[in-house]
Amino acid sequence: MQKSINVKQMILLIGLLLPTVWCSAINLGIADGLSGITIIQGSGTQGEPKGSAIQASINGHLLIVVFTENLGQVSIEVATATGTPVECLSTQTPNGVNLYVSHAGDYIITFTLPNGDEYYGEFTVTD
Repeated sequence: MQKSINVKQMILLIGLLLPTVWCSAINLGIADGLSGITIIQGSGTQGEPKGSAIQASINGHLLIVVFTENLGQVSIEVATATGTPVECLSTQTPNGVNLYVSHAGDYIITFTLPNGDEYYGEFTVTD
């Protein structure tokens, strides 16, 4: 019985790893053009800094945000460099959000945590 379970687990592991190895080997180019966004802690932050739990990157017009810790309900605002809001939403963490920024230009993304702490990052969308 135990040997049968081990064989099934090995087959499942190979089945899960094979597509990953295959995609890496043929280089689908998913990460091409991916630029990380530096997350900066805003002033007046309370408690332990959580900026490292927010990972953001831009790939063309696609803005990708990943939260690596449970920070609670986080508000996200994307605005132009001049302050005009483009997108506002709220999401439960830990998970991720993908946003499409339709126009080229300079932008600021702001994250507001439930305790009022703010973190932000600046990025540029090019055509």
